[in-house]
Amino acid sequence: MTQLAEADRPLHDLAVRLLAVAERGLPRMLTPEGTGFVFTRAARPGTTTLEQRGTSVRYPAITALGVRFLPEDRQRAVLGGRTAEEFTGLLVERLPGVANLGDAALIAWAAAETGHPKLSDALDRVAALDLPGSSQYTVEAAWVLSALAAARATVDVEDRLTAARNRLLRARIGDSPLFPHATGPGLTPWYREHIGCFADQTYPLQALARAHASGDDPEALAAADACATRICALQGDGGQWWWHYDARRGTVVEGYPVYSVHQHAMAPTALLDLAEAGGTDFAEPVRRGLRWMTEVPELAAAGRHAPMILDELGVTWRKVYRGDPKKAVRAARGVSTRLVPGLRLGPLDAVFRPVAVDRECRPYEFGWMLYAWLGTLGRDETEAADR
Repeated sequence: MTQLAEADRPLHDLAVRLLAVAERGLPRMLTPEGTGFVFTRAARPGTTTLEQRGTSVRYPAITALGVRFLPEDRQRAVLGGRTAEEFTGLLVERLPGVANLGDAALIAWAAAETGHPKLSDALDRVAALDLPGSSQYTVEAAWVLSALAAARATVDVEDRLTAARNRLLRARIGDSPLFPHATGPGLTPWYREHIGCFADQTYPLQALARAHASGDDPEALAAADACATRICALQGDGGQWWWHYDARRGTVVEGYPVYSVHQHAMAPTALLDLAEAGGTDFAEPVRRGLRWMTEVPELAAAGRHAPMILDELGVTWRKVYRGDPKKAVRAARGVSTRLVPGLRLGPLDAVFRPVAVDRECRPYEFGWMLYAWLGTLGRDETEAADR
C-alpha cells in the first residue's frame, strides 16, 4: 500500500496518533459480556461524559477486519481477550439469525480474511440472503463482492463473484462513473434514485479494485479508477469528502455532513486499496482528507476550535454538520436536483452553516481506520505510539 512520504511526517504522526486513539477507544465500546460492540458512544448533552447506546451486528465484523492486523496480544486487548479469528468465530456462529445481507457479507469477509474454518458456511448464508435478480443497496452489494474476492483463494466462488461484480458495474447510470444508493429500482423513493452517498462510492470502488487484485479484471479496475478520479476531483478545498452526489451527472448535491470516518478511514482504505491493486495513486487527496481532522476549516471559519480528536477519551467526534431541522438542506437539494439537475439553492448555505459537531463515535469508524492504516505504517512505529 502507498506509504505516507517522509516529507509528510506531521501527517504520518497524526495517523499513528489516530491508531492509538482507536486502540484506546475500542475496548470501551465492547458490550458488557465482551462478545460484541455497542452501536455508539455518545456524549451526554453539555458534558464529555460518554455513554454506550445500542448494539450492532455489522460493527463487530468491521472491527475484526481492522483489528486482525494488530499483533495477537493487542488483538486480545481490544477484543475482550480474543483474537480477531476467535472473535469472528462468534459472529459466524450467529449467522443463522442474521437477516441483513450487508451484515452477513461483512461477517463472511472477516471470516475470509482471518482464515476462519467455517468460511463456506458464512458464504452460504450470504447466498441465501442475496436473492438473484433482486435490487440491493449499493454498499451491501459492494461488501458481497469484497467478501467473495477475499474468499476466492480458498473457496470456489467464481460464479457468484462474477454476478456480484456485474451487478455493481450495471448499477451506474449512463456514462457517470459514480454509483447510486441502490443497484436497481424499488429500494429508494423516486426523488432520491439519482443520489449516491460517499459510502456508495468508496465501498464499490474498493470492492472492484479488490476483485481485480484477486484475479485479473481490468474492467473492474477501470471502473474503480474512474469513480475514484471523480470523487477526488470533487474533494473540498479543505480536504472534505462530500456526502451526497448526483450519480447521473457526477456532481455534488450536498456536501454536509463531513464525517470523520470518511476523512481518516473510508477514503484512505478505498484509495489505498485501489493503488495497491494497480490503479491510480491518489495519495495527495488522502493526505488532504486526513489533514481535515486537525484543521477543520468549517469550525475555524466560525471561530470555533473544538477538537475532533479526544485522545484520552478514545474517540473522534463523528461529524461536522449544519444542524438543520430534519436534515432539511439535504432533502431540499435531493428533490430539487431530481427535477432540475445542478440546482444548488445557494441561500441554504448561509442560513444553515456547518458549525455543529456530532459528539459521538462508533466502533466501525476505528475498524476501518485500522484496516486502512496498519498496512501503510510500519508496525514498529504503530506499537511505539502511546496507548
